[in-house]
Amino acid sequence: MKTWSLILTTLELHGSCVLVSVIGTQGSAPREAGAHMIVTRDGYYGSIGGGTLEWRAIAAAQTMIGPSEAARISSHALGPELGQCCGGRVELAMEAFTPGSIARVKELAEREDQGHFTITRLIAGRSVEQSFGEHRRRIYLFGAGHVGRALVLALAPLPFDVRWIDPRPEAFPRAVPQNVSLHQIEEPVRILANAPAGSIALVMTHSHALDLAIVDAALRCPAIAHTGLIGSLTKRARFEKRLREAGVAASRIEALICPI
Repeated sequence: MKTWSLILTTLELHGSCVLVSVIGTQGSAPREAGAHMIVTRDGYYGSIGGGTLEWRAIAAAQTMIGPSEAARISSHALGPELGQCCGGRVELAMEAFTPGSIARVKELAEREDQGHFTITRLIAGRSVEQSFGEHRRRIYLFGAGHVGRALVLALAPLPFDVRWIDPRPEAFPRAVPQNVSLHQIEEPVRILANAPAGSIALVMTHSHALDLAIVDAALRCPAIAHTGLIGSLTKRARFEKRLREAGVAASRIEALICPI
């Protein structure tokens, strides 16, 4: 759940809302620290674990919805206080947001769109460190043909940061999913120079020669954890021969995933 983006949308639709966050746990608990729920006057989004804890949290949050911002922190013993069999303790932070919060919320929503981040904020007079956004693994998708287009749509709901590369500007569709950025580059291999560790390269361009150049660069790049190539077993055999002749390490060639 994109917490700050959802808060922004909720403020625009409803005018006010309350963010309920699990900020600490002891022992067994239904959700971990970092779980969030957004409460409005007549509903909620997300979950902090269900049960009596969540029901009471929703009721308490709805009393905070009003013209002014407010915040509170509370601690709950799940067994003795709420009768939940988890038996641990959960600490909750509740923050009310109003239209006056939109500029600040928009800034955090933009950071959230870029991926995972951690911030320390003052909530009810207490300094609280929280994490938002997703850890999005980088995928370099080379080729904007019909297979690349289908793959982009399949990756849309998944936690990946997709860099879609093709030297042909006319190859890209007009609109792409939110987690996709377009890169029209004459020499596609250059984009791998700044690849973060653990990235994935998927190669499916319109040209076998270009495929080979990209696969060669990807297999030599320490930051690329997995390299996949579209094609047949015959194509793989031919590429393996060319890669060996070019001096690519045998262990890296063996790791090539082809066909994909």
